[in-house]
Amino acid sequence: MKVHGACHCGRITYEAEVDPDKVSLCNCADCQVLSGTAYRVSAPVPAESFHLLTGQPKVYVKTAESGARRRQSFCENCGTPIASSPDADPPVSYSLRIGSMAERDQLPPRRQQWCRSALGWSQDISGLPAKPTQ
Repeated sequence: MKVHGACHCGRITYEAEVDPDKVSLCNCADCQVLSGTAYRVSAPVPAESFHLLTGQPKVYVKTAESGARRRQSFCENCGTPIASSPDADPPVSYSLRIGSMAERDQLPPRRQQWCRSALGWSQDISGLPAKPTQ
């Protein structure tokens, strides 16, 4: 599935080919902190399937609990997370952040990981009062 993405301010734009069946939700503490919320939803893509159209993300390298070094890419101007990748040159793959994609409503997560770190309250919010707008 072809997707189009952009950061909040529009400086970084990209397109990619993602497999909707590989979209996952991560509950790890790093994803909670880096996303500023309870979890992060991502789609893995081979490097050749990801194309930056405009801008150049800022990169931060984080060593995960697993010991893996991951490059976290984000917009230096607005802070929007774009992707992560192995800390290698060139990266062989990217984990694209669903929130920056125009097609995000068509990419529900198919699995969860790092569930031991999941925030209990985040697992079922269906009973919360809801408004269609703010």
